[in-house]
Amino acid sequence: MRVRTLPIATAFAVAFSSAALAIGTATTAGADSSSILPVMATGDLVVDGVHQHVFVSDPRNGKVVVTDYSGRVVTQVTSLAGVTGLQLSADSGTLYAAARDDDAIVAIDTATLTESARYPTGADTEPEYLAAAGNKIWFGYGTSYAGNIGSLDLTGTDPVVALGQDDASHWRDAPRLAATPGAPNALAAGDPVTSSSLLAVYDVAGGTAARTAFVDHNQGQTGDLAFTPDGSKVITANGGDRNLVWAASDLSATGSLPTTHYANADAVADDGTVAAGSDSSYDPDVHVFTPGATSPVRQYDFPNTGHSSGSDLLATGALAWEPGSSSRLFAVTYNSEGVFSLRVMNAPTQSKPTLTVSAPASATRAKSLTVSGTLTATLALPAGTPLTVTRTDMESPNGKSLGTKTLGTGGTFSFKDTPPAGGKVKYTVKYAGDATHTPASASDTVEVSRATPTLTLNNDRKVYAYGTDVKFTAHLGSTYKNRTVEIWADPFGSDKPNKLVKSGKVNSSGNLTVTLDLTRDAKVTAKFAGDSRYKSKSVSSTVGAKVKVSTAISGQHKKKSVYGHTYYYFHKSKDPLFTTTMTAYPHRRQRLEMELYYQGTWYDAGTQYFKLSSTGVSRVQLGGTHETGYRMRVRSSYYNGTSGDNVNSTTHGDWKYFIFTS
Repeated sequence: MRVRTLPIATAFAVAFSSAALAIGTATTAGADSSSILPVMATGDLVVDGVHQHVFVSDPRNGKVVVTDYSGRVVTQVTSLAGVTGLQLSADSGTLYAAARDDDAIVAIDTATLTESARYPTGADTEPEYLAAAGNKIWFGYGTSYAGNIGSLDLTGTDPVVALGQDDASHWRDAPRLAATPGAPNALAAGDPVTSSSLLAVYDVAGGTAARTAFVDHNQGQTGDLAFTPDGSKVITANGGDRNLVWAASDLSATGSLPTTHYANADAVADDGTVAAGSDSSYDPDVHVFTPGATSPVRQYDFPNTGHSSGSDLLATGALAWEPGSSSRLFAVTYNSEGVFSLRVMNAPTQSKPTLTVSAPASATRAKSLTVSGTLTATLALPAGTPLTVTRTDMESPNGKSLGTKTLGTGGTFSFKDTPPAGGKVKYTVKYAGDATHTPASASDTVEVSRATPTLTLNNDRKVYAYGTDVKFTAHLGSTYKNRTVEIWADPFGSDKPNKLVKSGKVNSSGNLTVTLDLTRDAKVTAKFAGDSRYKSKSVSSTVGAKVKVSTAISGQHKKKSVYGHTYYYFHKSKDPLFTTTMTAYPHRRQRLEMELYYQGTWYDAGTQYFKLSSTGVSRVQLGGTHETGYRMRVRSSYYNGTSGDNVNSTTHGDWKYFIFTS
């Protein structure tokens, strides 16, 4: 292949492209846009201003893709093996395509978008690049170390092909060609494959290519070339960090247009505006120069849509202006996955200002502060340029106009403001743009002080019996406008979410009350969202809820009130049964404790945890040898943490008393 080798698109990338095109891409009028192209390589890019179509050749798939100005694919013209160069006729009625591997130049009707004619150029000629000059279609053709220039004359009854128009230049491959309507008999050619980079200019007024200037400038291979509209200069992209400018009369170097590595495309609008492109991963890719300027008025840095560290790259020679205008510029890019995109750049000759806004990090409410900034552009803006300012805060969430401020000298500005509201206050500055500048907007945020309100909540650290109805009262002190408080309850345990239980305005005393039925430990929180003069605040109370627990004794032969308690009497041959009932919870255990009374003191006689059933019941029988005459007691308890969970507060059941007799 004779164009610069681009990444081969994977099957996935092609499938992705097709899917994206089937959906289509919506664009906003006037906004820059990007649409995926169903191509695997790019040979040339041509814009038809009459029908508002864009033509992109794909030499790898042998087709020309046609899109509208938004990038939506209109059709694809196929069976064009190795198609590379494209040339639109002066009346925009025909698109000529160089089908290299078919040894032919193919005519495509731009109204019907179908092939209308095919002109063979001769066996093994392999035409590749096209240009229209002197009422003929000129084509660069040939293979390695055997390039030349030919012409196709369609003015007569029959088409006439003339080969070997430049045997003197010894082209090392098919040369790239350029022409311009402003100099209808001028033709330029550049070497696209070798670093010595031959460059030639021809006069074709006599029907043949008469070479008038030639240079072997050794600046690198020619990725693209174009005439200025009057034909007085030739601009070339030779892979360095600038596009070179040559006098067409003798090809003497007359200057350059600084870009970035590696220069690979150029396009000149009808008014002389130059778009210079570069294959740059980490720098701007397209640089726009107004007529006569040597510094860009606008630069574009394409985004990264692939998986490499660098941005998408500009395809070689893939820049084109909308005919008759410099208000729209087209480019083809590709990413690391081999996915190609058509990019449409609107208003590329307008300078894109950079607007900065700087406000203090913090400020005091109702005190004056200063906001400053800069507005700079490649086309400097004069002092007095109007800027509109908007303040957005809690009092004006949709923004409040602060009127128009003006740009000072040196592109700087500043203004004072006294923020009436606290919290985050955003100052937005906008420049509306003009005929030579795009709009710009920027903002900065100030944290403006607010007072801290008083907010309290009762009952912190209190513990209540299971199922107690507890009244919680949140008290809110002075605020500005907001008098609403929320009360949230977060029961312990992952199965119960934090829940808003009440929200409302506090009463005239500043209170909001809610009653909660406590069956678990809980964190109760009162929240105040704040207002424009008082901060938000929240306070919490952690309260405990005990479990229900009771112990029943069975198997006794009698009960008797003695020693101030009810005692259960058991024959020593009988094993008492202790039945504990406790509030149920998954994996919960009760702790059974037993004590023995001796000489006026109760002593520990054993402790053990027993698992509760799903309904909260545990039955334990006391076996072994039972000593008679001793006073004993037993109780069941829930211990937060050691009983298998922590959703309730530690709770002890009542002691149950018993004695063994003979």
